[in-house]
Amino acid sequence: MPGTHQAALSAQAQSLRMTNPHKGRTGLDRVIRATGYSISGLQTAYRGESAFRQEFWLAVILMPLAFWIGRGWVEIAILVGSVLLVLIVELLNSGIEAAIDRVSFEWHDLSKRAKDLASAAVFLSVLLCVGVWLAALWQRFGH
Repeated sequence: MPGTHQAALSAQAQSLRMTNPHKGRTGLDRVIRATGYSISGLQTAYRGESAFRQEFWLAVILMPLAFWIGRGWVEIAILVGSVLLVLIVELLNSGIEAAIDRVSFEWHDLSKRAKDLASAAVFLSVLLCVGVWLAALWQRFGH
């Protein structure tokens, strides 16, 4: 009886699922609340993370500049996207660091590994951004 076996697996999957009492919202209410949480996260990052503040103000300068340096919509999108990527990865790095610090401030090899990996992700996103911008500047002014 394939249907019975499938129903049993589905019931088992339902019982293993974590239940979160805060996840019951749907539709426009969920979108509005999620937007509020996102804005709160951006404000928290700006207030509490000096690296995010520095990258934010660099983005404020670079993103409008992308419209002058980029020679078409694809170049502009790549320039802006590389800047946004740095901000996104910095937010993820800050989230990982906050979660690790919430668990414990004691030194632990796995905590160090998680923080180092997140930091490496920020570093790579910055290298990518710098490379994209240098290539665009070379295309625009180097010839």
